[in-house]
Amino acid sequence: MKDLPIHAIADKSAPRSFWRRPATQQFLLVVPALAALVLLFVYPISSVLLRSLFSPELTFKHYIYFFKTPLYTRVLWITFQISLLSTLSALVVGYPVAYVLRRARPGIRNIFLLAITLSFMISLLVRNYSWIIVLQRNGVLNSILDYFGLIESPMKLLHNRFGVMVGMTHIFVPYIIFPIYSVMMGMDLNLEKAAQNLGATKWQTFWRVTFPLSLPGIGAGALLVFIMALGFFITPALLGGRKDQMLSNLIQIQVVDLLNWPFASAMSVILLIVTLVVFAIYNRYLGVERLWGGVKT
Repeated sequence: MKDLPIHAIADKSAPRSFWRRPATQQFLLVVPALAALVLLFVYPISSVLLRSLFSPELTFKHYIYFFKTPLYTRVLWITFQISLLSTLSALVVGYPVAYVLRRARPGIRNIFLLAITLSFMISLLVRNYSWIIVLQRNGVLNSILDYFGLIESPMKLLHNRFGVMVGMTHIFVPYIIFPIYSVMMGMDLNLEKAAQNLGATKWQTFWRVTFPLSLPGIGAGALLVFIMALGFFITPALLGGRKDQMLSNLIQIQVVDLLNWPFASAMSVILLIVTLVVFAIYNRYLGVERLWGGVKT
């Protein structure tokens, strides 16, 4: 076989060597993820942002109108309040459950974990309508209290802040339990025994050993629940009153009833900015790396 010219060998091997480069192969592996990210996140968010700014010319009138109208700023503050309160209430309920599950026998633990997992398979509408049956004036809870003579007239438990908090806490508790439980499963219970052998009470052991070690799970669950709560609208719409509507409810009204897409897009962008600000504050003081067990530098 005759030797080929050097430039001919280079031309034939160049394409093959390009596709065999490690950097090229690594890039090809992430192409599907990048395509999904662009189609599912970048394109929709960009469309919403452009719709809020162009109608059809460049304008900021929708943002100016939002912040100049007391109704919308008050609803934004209510959204923040409800999100924070629902996160705290879910944490108060979920942390003891995760604590008990960590110390339960494997058989009992698996049963409760299965029950918590099955709650994800129940429709949000079904769960909210179930709370309507329980909390309404002639519902299950008022009927029980009236039967035992604990109340003289039915309590107003529905279409107010209490109903919203009950419904959202019920929905968000599993999202708190699993991160805390996963962190606690990685804890060495011998540390608690060592603390008690050194003279610490059970209360001191919890606050100085168990609770600090479970903080990454608390942070992960609280951040997840708070961000989800900011965009929640089903529970406030069904269980809340007019004074407990969140920003997502107003966005739905602008889209479905008023067909005011530019203003609805502006409110969506504002809600997204608020979410990013919360995430940035969390990362600044706690560090996102701690969600995965890393150390903030």
